[in-house]
Amino acid sequence: MASTTVTVGSTVGLHARPATVISEAAAEYDDEILIELVDADDDDAEPADAASSLMIMSLGAEHGDQVTISSDNADAVAAIAALVEKNLDEE
Repeated sequence: MASTTVTVGSTVGLHARPATVISEAAAEYDDEILIELVDADDDDAEPADAASSLMIMSLGAEHGDQVTISSDNADAVAAIAALVEKNLDEE
């Protein structure tokens, strides 16, 4: 499984607009893509399905937080990681 850890670049964190952009990109892949908040205070926190904007928003990831993206598809990991690092609020 491929994975990478990146810093959330959007000024509002992974909320409505950024989560929608990310989920739409993730839905283009057949492989499952997971996003997990690094150092989450909740020990029972589950990774979010990157194809679901609601699940992404449920992570509560804010600007500057680190998240780990993982999938069996390394290209999908790279593509989603690049989006997470961008400030999607400015586009």
